[in-house]
Amino acid sequence: MSPLVEGFSSLLDPTVLLCIAVGAVLGMLVGAFPGVTATMAVALASGFTLALDPLPGLAVLLTIYVSSNFGDRVPAILVNTPGTPASIATTFDGYAMAKQGRAGLALTASAFASAIGTFAGLLLLMVAAIPLSRLALQFGPAEMFALVVFGLTMMIGVSGGRIVKGLMAGALGLLLGTVGRDPITGDPRFTFGVLELSDGVPFIAAIIGLFGIAEVFDQILTHRADSGVTPITQFGKWFPSRSDWRTMIKPLAVGSGVGGVVGVVPATGGDIAGILAWDQARRASKHPEKFGRGSLEGLTAADTASNATLGGSTTTSLALGIPGDSVMAVMIGSMIVWGIQPGPSLFTNKPELVYSIAGIMIAATLLALGLSLLRMRGVAKLLDLPRHFLWTVILIFCMVGTYAVNNSVFDVGVMLVFGLVGLFLRRFSVPAGPVVLGLLLGKLAESNLRRALEIGGVSNILTSPLAMAILTVSLLALLAPPLRAAWKRRRPAETAAPSR
Repeated sequence: MSPLVEGFSSLLDPTVLLCIAVGAVLGMLVGAFPGVTATMAVALASGFTLALDPLPGLAVLLTIYVSSNFGDRVPAILVNTPGTPASIATTFDGYAMAKQGRAGLALTASAFASAIGTFAGLLLLMVAAIPLSRLALQFGPAEMFALVVFGLTMMIGVSGGRIVKGLMAGALGLLLGTVGRDPITGDPRFTFGVLELSDGVPFIAAIIGLFGIAEVFDQILTHRADSGVTPITQFGKWFPSRSDWRTMIKPLAVGSGVGGVVGVVPATGGDIAGILAWDQARRASKHPEKFGRGSLEGLTAADTASNATLGGSTTTSLALGIPGDSVMAVMIGSMIVWGIQPGPSLFTNKPELVYSIAGIMIAATLLALGLSLLRMRGVAKLLDLPRHFLWTVILIFCMVGTYAVNNSVFDVGVMLVFGLVGLFLRRFSVPAGPVVLGLLLGKLAESNLRRALEIGGVSNILTSPLAMAILTVSLLALLAPPLRAAWKRRRPAETAAPSR
């Protein structure tokens, strides 16, 4: 039986189908509640799914990942609040359409655009993942070290202009990654006699604390009782007309292209892709003046691009072992706990699993599209639920899920500590993504660097054209944002200077 047939046929298992259905419902609910991000939901769910076999567990996590990118459009359109960062660009035109009495059309068009974008990204996964993994198989320790550095610097480089804080967060993650046994000699390091730290900082507990507990603590501290926004309940017509579809064709193409390219770049996500595609669609439109004022083109381009990144992110994560975004960082951590090592060898050792993952994401997209096309008049009432009910449920599930991983109270303590660390990072606007990436990739970077140095010293890295090219791109990724900001500050100054 070919890996393709074996991979897709494994999805016929009733347990896998049930897990896909559960994940779709959870993902839609996660997206619909502002502030409950996909990363947080996948991190929380990973604590429970580790008790399952790998394929059903991945079915839950991947379906949450996919369907949350459908559900997050609902609050973006109805209350002008992104359900997750990926739907930031949805608010540009979605809320304006809703205020014009076209909320139903906005929700339906967004659902179709999201599905088409996801399918475009999955096509990229099916086409590009195997050639990319074959290329990566030729990498030695020097090239793998450079690739890991590239992944780390990309996460830091897109930290919202906070390069120094991103570097600090990445350094913290790398420091935490040194806890445990030495990857070469096996000697314990920085465990301080604590037996539970012999295998390193518990990854699931750390990410649940950074993204789950920290988010709840932050919302509790910043919540205002009178800060609610009344959702729009006048939906108007629901399905696009023929003229609407003709209007959507060009932005669908633009969004698919932009999202596919952006998704392949490690650490970039749907938020960046959505904004870039919205801007590109505005430039290509015959009516750019309508963008930001209820343009169906703008909504379509943004949602197509932000969902197209899912396939590209999965491609990078599976083929190279470098997380495409923060959700995939959590996913890779869970796969490692299951004994599955993402990277080039995955396509040699478990090729059927790659096709199973693609099949799960296809099924999740179809199911999420079906749920999204239901008339969601009840969602507006769902958005009115008091936040403290949600906080209580999340806190309980965080503690139970963390304890369930190893039946360890110590892990729960680690989770709470990282919750406080995550809150501290939020208070000072330090991104948490580089911490997770450093914790996940630190040992991989260290082991490959030490192997490269043992083989041929520093010259082993300096004489590798591919390693040096990747390291150069990594350096440019760090230097480009501050140089661009300095250039923008200089331009107005030159413009304001009087001419002689």
